[in-house]
Formats: sequence, structure tokens, C-alpha cells
Amino acid sequence: MGSLETPTSAENGSSITAGNGKSSGDGGARVHQAVTAQEPDVSKRRRSSVLPLEVGTRVMCRWRDGKYHPVKVIERRKGNVSGPNDYEYYVHYTEFNRRLDEWVKLEQLDLDSVEAVVDEKVEEKGATGLKMTRHQKRKIDETHVEGHEELDAASLREHEEFTKVKNIATIELGRYEIETWYFSPFPPEYNDCLKLYFCEFCLNFMKRKEQLQRHMRKCDLKHPPGDEIYRSGTLSMFEVDGKKNKVYGQNLCYLAKLFLDHKTLYYDVDLFLFYVLCECDDRGCHMVGYFSKEKHSEESYNLACILTLPPYQRKGYGKFLIAFSYELSKKEGKVGTPERPLSDLGLLSYRGYWTRVLLDILKKHKGNISIKELSDMTAIKAEDILTTLQSLELIQYRKGQHVICADPKVLDRHLKAAGRGGLEVDVSKLIWTPYKEQS
Repeated sequence: MGSLETPTSAENGSSITAGNGKSSGDGGARVHQAVTAQEPDVSKRRRSSVLPLEVGTRVMCRWRDGKYHPVKVIERRKGNVSGPNDYEYYVHYTEFNRRLDEWVKLEQLDLDSVEAVVDEKVEEKGATGLKMTRHQKRKIDETHVEGHEELDAASLREHEEFTKVKNIATIELGRYEIETWYFSPFPPEYNDCLKLYFCEFCLNFMKRKEQLQRHMRKCDLKHPPGDEIYRSGTLSMFEVDGKKNKVYGQNLCYLAKLFLDHKTLYYDVDLFLFYVLCECDDRGCHMVGYFSKEKHSEESYNLACILTLPPYQRKGYGKFLIAFSYELSKKEGKVGTPERPLSDLGLLSYRGYWTRVLLDILKKHKGNISIKELSDMTAIKAEDILTTLQSLELIQYRKGQHVICADPKVLDRHLKAAGRGGLEVDVSKLIWTPYKEQS
């Protein structure tokens, strides 16, 4: 839905006609005056009867684009003055991703559009019988790629209830003030903080700007606390061992959770390695994103979590991080795959990466290559290769085996659709020893 249309004069009762459909002249004018005089009182009574809004209420809300969008009230809180008007409401924009949920004031809501609280179970049951448009289905698909496939219904409800309201609205990190997307389980003493201040080097977080300024005068770190394993131009990658740098690892998880809608936040960071990508200048190495990786994974996971911070998105860093994780797998002599479930942005990034890498090789080999050979060359797991090629309709099942069908024109069309590959990893600049060999 777009903006809420302004009612026409006929809709809001500002003109009246006699019962025969003709204007009633002076008498009509008198009726008109009486109605318009009463109308605000009627509207007032209606508004006061619905306030305060109940959790679960659906209503139209003015968003930052100046237009009205449908929302659902998730939570409410009282202000300093008593009365039904003195509430703020935490709303979910039903057209958009959960990351845009926010607190809104009463004046942003169109109370004439209020719908009664709907029983969710009845609503869900009824929705299954409806035929969805392609646009609606895409919206639902996007919502459900958030990463909760491993949860049963009860656990999912519990998770959503616990994390439904963002506890931190904004953070300051280096020269950026960043709006958060999701709930993150910071220690209880930070529950009343709408804004947190992070040291961009050690990732310690504080409640007040003055605390950060005092901290920065004492903090002697100018880069993540680990080994620099890659430097190319102004880009640098640091490997941070969660066991050796436990506080940094935990702080990184708290920070990342503000932008990742996952069930799990790893407190036991000892088991993980963190690969932190930085932009470097004369002031130090500034974190732009990271991925984490289990030290020992029986499922061949070469990546657990991945995040590019919002100010640095759409610059190719996500693609770079994915490519980097596969370069580490190649150095280990293993195939790899990301840990499931993936976030919505993570899944899109991986699909793009797999598509570009595989199509480039198919084009060079003119399709004369097996899935096993593709896996050996790229370190991409065979199952990921298979699903990617199937989604591109480049694979057929003949005589009990999968056969790659790589028509050059089709490959070119898919490559064009896949877009740019982003920043390249210069493997000659990667100086790294696999963890197993380090220990």
C-alpha cells in the first residue's frame, strides 16, 4: 500500500444533498453547517474510544517518506503525563523488513484507520486460503529468510516476543552515528540507554560521550587486537582469536547482533575466529565488517556470521568477505559452506557470489566440467553448486546423473544479470596459516 489518500468531500461529510439527490438550497446549507459543527466532536469521541491503542492494533502510520503505511502495534509505553494520549507505540511496518520497526508518537498515526485487534491464529488460518499476488509472496519470502528455520513454532514465538523491541536505537562508532536494526541482549545495566558509544578499535561500549572521550585518551589500540593476515592498498584483514581476545569477541557479537536478526548470539567466543575487515588511514584501521568462523567444524562450515556495517554497505565489502572465506578454505585444502540459517542479506550475497564464480569458470571451460571439478577449483560445496546451477536452469538430470548445460548466450545473460563481482581478493597478499597448523 502507498500513501493514505486524502478523503474527498463526499467521503468526509463536508457536503450534503437532499433525499432526492438534488441540492436542498438554504435548508441544505443549514444542515451542512450543523454536520460540520458536530463532525469534530464525533471524530474526537471516536479517537478517545480507541485510545490508548492495544498491542496488536493495525493502523496507518506516517513514515519517514511522508506517506502513510500500514503498521501493527508491537508494544507501547507511557510518557510522563497520565492520560490515553500520553503513549508512544512501537510499530512494525507490515510492508517492510523488521529492521525498520520503530517507536512512533501518536501524531504519526491516523486514528481514523484503526482496525480492531485480530486474533493472530484466526488471521493466519484465514490467510492460507487466500491467493497471494507475486508481490505479496516476495514480501513473505523476504521476511522468512531471516534465519529461524531451525526453530519450532513455540520457540519462534518465544524468540520473537523476547526480541520484538529494539533496546538500543542508535550507536556511535568512529565518525558514524548508525541507526540499529534489531534487538541485542546487552547487559541489564544498558537497558535504559537509547544510544551507545563504541570505541572503534577495542569495541568497548559506553553510555555517555564523555566516557568514550576519556576512554579514547587511554586506549592504545589502533586496529583490532589480532594478527594482520592481509593488506592490499588501504584494505586490511585481521584474524582475532576469540579465546585470546574474549572481551573483544563478545563486544563484536553485541555490536553485530544490532544488525543481524539471528536466534543465536555466541557468548562462548573461545570456539571462534573473527576476521575483521578494515579501511586504514593515518588514524588507524577502522572496522567496516567481519565474518566469524568456527575453529573446528564437522559440517564444513567456513563462515558462521557475516556483517558489513550499514555505512559501508553497497561498496562490495560483503562480496569481498565471502570471497575471502573461500580463499581461506582453499588454503586449508577443504570445501566450505556458510553456516545455516543465513540472514536475508547473507543469502542474497551468497547466491550472487556462487553465480558469478561458477559462470566465469563454465564460460572458460565451455561447460565441459563436472560438479566435482567445480567444487575442487572453487572450494564451494557440491550441494551449493548444484542448487545454484539448478536455480539458473543450467543443469539437467540424465541417465541417473546431473549434466551441466552451458549455452554461451545463456551464460552471458546470467553473468550480466549477476552484476559486478565487487572487490577482488589479491591472494598474493594473503599471509595466513590455518588454525590447525597454528596450534
